[in-house]
Amino acid sequence: MNAPTTPIAVIAESPHGFWDEAWRQFRKRRLAMLALFYVEFLILVAILAPLIAGTKPIVCRYKGTLYFPAMGYYVPSWENPVFAKDKFRRVYPKNLKEKDPESWAVWPLLYQDPYRRVRDGEWEGQPGNPTGDSGKPSRYNLFGTNQSGVDVFAQMVHGTMVALLVGFVSEGIAAAIGITLGAVAGYFGGWIDSLISRLIEVVMCVPSLVLILALIAILDKVTIWHMMGIIGITGWTGIARLTRAEFLRLREAEFVTGARAIGVGHVSVIFRYILPNALAPILVPITFGIASAILIESSLSFLGFGAPPPNPSWGTLLSDGRRNLNLWWLTFFPGLAVFFAVLAYNLIGEGLHEATDPRLREAMR
Repeated sequence: MNAPTTPIAVIAESPHGFWDEAWRQFRKRRLAMLALFYVEFLILVAILAPLIAGTKPIVCRYKGTLYFPAMGYYVPSWENPVFAKDKFRRVYPKNLKEKDPESWAVWPLLYQDPYRRVRDGEWEGQPGNPTGDSGKPSRYNLFGTNQSGVDVFAQMVHGTMVALLVGFVSEGIAAAIGITLGAVAGYFGGWIDSLISRLIEVVMCVPSLVLILALIAILDKVTIWHMMGIIGITGWTGIARLTRAEFLRLREAEFVTGARAIGVGHVSVIFRYILPNALAPILVPITFGIASAILIESSLSFLGFGAPPPNPSWGTLLSDGRRNLNLWWLTFFPGLAVFFAVLAYNLIGEGLHEATDPRLREAMR
């Protein structure tokens, strides 16, 4: 008679979900992770730009009240009008001491302004910014100055917000249009698919840059938000085509058929059941589109059609460098910033593609 055996509990490891597995695969790609950290660094610089470079106090106590003048770099109306009323004329260090000897202030890391030249005697121990061809990089002007004496480093720090906003907002608009139209075309098919497909082909036939220049010519006053909208409404076709293809593939899947059988509406089927399963490959062109939007904005600003002054922009600095070829720092530093930002987004997009495509993962093993 055989001795009774003790049952052995077998614990099966729960498989990773799709997005968990994609993140695990993405983390194995060092260049993609380095690019992700770089983009996070740019986001941090954009958010904290007034704390890094500026001539307005981060926080100050003036006549017994706390103020945050640096908030005016985000939105001009956020800078308290008391300073305009007391005729500070944007020069805080000297006026704070003269108008209220008991005042105090916390200043940015670098006393330089992205919109104007720092003059002599404005900050104790710091000379005024040089103008013309003499504005080479120095200890006070890390990346030099432009012809008017405005610090290039301060313009680049504050221009990071413009670059990121152009990428995220414009591609957000493009993604919203492309995913919606592509999903509707792929899910319903028939004449709806034909109509949307013809619309995609028409938009693709028009060069984006030419259409953007034409729309800018129509507008009386171009702002950075116009730029984002124009780039967004001209850059959705690739996303729409990919979304349509994914929906054509998934609309006959068993989980979609089951959802229809229990009476789930079309909108819920599209956005709750199919879209989450089609989203992985769609994220790749969205990432590449952010890089493309930054390039388009920089190109337009370089040609003089970008956001109007006084908005600091990497492309505007490149345009200044084109007009003043002897000021090499106006081309070198902004050019590097555009190059590394675009390269980072492209590396992230490539990493996402490899991490979310099982066939690519198998081929690389």
